[in-house]
Amino acid sequence: VQLQASGGGLVQPGGSLKLSCAASGRTGSMYTLGWFRQAPGKEREFVAGIDWSGKMSEVSDSVKGRFTISRDNVNIIVYLHMNSAKPEDTAVYYCAYRRGIMEFNTQDYDYWGQGTLVTVSS
Repeated sequence: VQLQASGGGLVQPGGSLKLSCAASGRTGSMYTLGWFRQAPGKEREFVAGIDWSGKMSEVSDSVKGRFTISRDNVNIIVYLHMNSAKPEDTAVYYCAYRRGIMEFNTQDYDYWGQGTLVTVSS
């Protein structure tokens, strides 16, 4: 499975940004696509995830009410919609893939995209 993330950049506090991740290869029929982020000096953390059907999704408490996740089932693209951005959202954002139901730890994911940098600053 190959993952290609895009959409990062500079956003002002309170602003919005949309990240995209296109999956290709042998994704199978039951899988989870997730977004993680890693800020400088911190561990990589779960941000949001969505299952193969698009019917089950989760976002972390730190972004709940501000970020949402969605997907395009035809082309297997997952989106992270970032709203009301805060400086503490600054991080490299990674998309990830795992076979099966959603999990929230980095070690549970099998494939990773290259990461895209999001900087929230005025």
